[in-house]
Amino acid sequence: MIITKPNIGSLSMQKWVTYLDDHKSQFTNELLDFLRIPSISALSEHSGDVERAAQWVADRMTVAGIEGVRVLPTEEHQVVYGEWLHGGDRPTVMIYGHYDTQPVDPLTLWSQPPFEPTIKEGRVYARGASDDKGNMLVTILAVEALLQTEGKLPVNLKFFFEGQEEISSPGLQGFLAANRDLLACDMVVSADGLQWDEDHPALLLGMKGSCFLEIDVLGPRNDLHSGLYGGAIQNPIHALAQILSSMRDPDGRVLVRGFYDDVISPSEEERADTAAIPFDVDSYKEEVGVRAIYGEPGYSTLERTWLRPTLEVNGIWGGFQGEGLKTVLPSQAHAKISCRLVQNQDPAKIVDLIATHIEEHTPPGVKVTVRPMSSGTPAYVIPANHPGNEAARAVLESLYGRPPYHCRLGGTLPVAPLFLKELSAYTVTLGFGLQDEGAHSFNEFFRLSNFELGQKAYCQLLERLGEGP
Repeated sequence: MIITKPNIGSLSMQKWVTYLDDHKSQFTNELLDFLRIPSISALSEHSGDVERAAQWVADRMTVAGIEGVRVLPTEEHQVVYGEWLHGGDRPTVMIYGHYDTQPVDPLTLWSQPPFEPTIKEGRVYARGASDDKGNMLVTILAVEALLQTEGKLPVNLKFFFEGQEEISSPGLQGFLAANRDLLACDMVVSADGLQWDEDHPALLLGMKGSCFLEIDVLGPRNDLHSGLYGGAIQNPIHALAQILSSMRDPDGRVLVRGFYDDVISPSEEERADTAAIPFDVDSYKEEVGVRAIYGEPGYSTLERTWLRPTLEVNGIWGGFQGEGLKTVLPSQAHAKISCRLVQNQDPAKIVDLIATHIEEHTPPGVKVTVRPMSSGTPAYVIPANHPGNEAARAVLESLYGRPPYHCRLGGTLPVAPLFLKELSAYTVTLGFGLQDEGAHSFNEFFRLSNFELGQKAYCQLLERLGEGP
C-alpha cells in the first residue's frame, strides 16, 4: 500500500515548525521518561506511581511556560491543572488528556517489559504509549513551541490532565461541580483519540457510554468432592454459565428485558457517514484473528461497534484452575460484565435491568449477588458542525490532504459527558493514535511519526481557534 505522507509543507514558514523539528530528539527522550512511570490507576500498589506521573506532568508543563500549574486532589487520583489566560476576548479552550494507564497482564505476552520503553522501526513500545501518554504530551510540547517562538498563545488556554480515566473517572463529577469557575471554558479539546489509519484522518462525533458489574454465585460453603456430591448439589459454575447464556441470543442480541427500550435508532445521516468509510471485512478478520464476523442482524460491523449497544462478559472464574486434576464441585463462581451504551440509555437503569434478569434466571441451589463496579457513563455525541469540529476538520484536511471520515467510537471517554453536564462545554477530539497500536493489550506502541505530527496539528488547531468563526 502506498502511504500518502501528511502535508506539512504549507506550514514550513511557521517558526514553531522549526522549533519542533529542532527539539525532536529531546521530546522523544522525554516521552520515554514519561512512559517509564508505571501509573496504573486500577492497582492500589501503583498509587504512588500515579502521583509520580502527575508531578512529572506538572513539572513538564511548568518548563513549557504554562502558568498556575498545580496538582489537585479528587476522591480518587489527582488532576493536573494549568493555564495561560492572556488572550483577552479570544475563546477559552481547555485541553484534556490522561496520564494513567491500563494494567499490563498477562506479562508473558509482552515482547519487552511494558514500562521499559523500546523504539523499533519508528515505533515506541510501552504501556500508555498510545493511550494516552504520547498523545497527551503532544499538547504540552505544542504549547511550548508557540510560547517560545511567538511569545504568546492565540487563545486563552487551560489544561485538565487526569489520572483515573482507565477506571472510569470516578472522582471527577464532584471535582468538576466544585470547580466550575476554575475550569470554565468555551470548549474542551481531548488528546485522547484516534485517526482512521496512517493516511486517512477521522473526526470523532460520538462515543459509547458504559456500565460495569460483577456477578458472584455462591453454592456450598466450601469446595466438595465431585464424585461424592456431583449430581446432588448445584454447581455454581454451571449456574453461572446458565445465567450468562440467558443474556444473549445466538446472534448476539441482548435478551435482558427493557435493554433496548430507550435506544434511539441510528439516523440516516449516521448510517450514511458510517457506510462511506471503506471497510474490508476480510482484512478486519485477519487483523483480529477470527474466522467469521458475528453480531446483531441488520447492522454492519461498524454500526454494531459504534451505533448499537452491547453486553459482553469480560472475565469468568471459579473452581480449580491449576495444572493436573482436582475433581471438586466448586463453592463459588464469578463473572465481570460490561455494557457499551448508546445515546439515551441510562447506565444505572441498565444495571438494574440486568440485576432483575439475573434474579429471574438464577437456578435453584445457589445464591447470586450483583455488584455495580462504577456509577457508569452515559454516551456522548457532539454536533458535526460544532466550531471546534470545524477547526479540527480544517487542520486534518490540511495535514492529510483529504477530509476526515465522520466516525464514532465503541469505547468510552467518561469525562466528556461530565464536561458537558458540569461546564456546558462540548469536547472535540483530536488524537493521533491508531486502532492497531494495542491500547489495553500487550505490546502497545505509538508511531513516532504521529507523535511529531500531533505537535504540529495542535499548533495549527490553536491558531485556527484563535481566528474565530
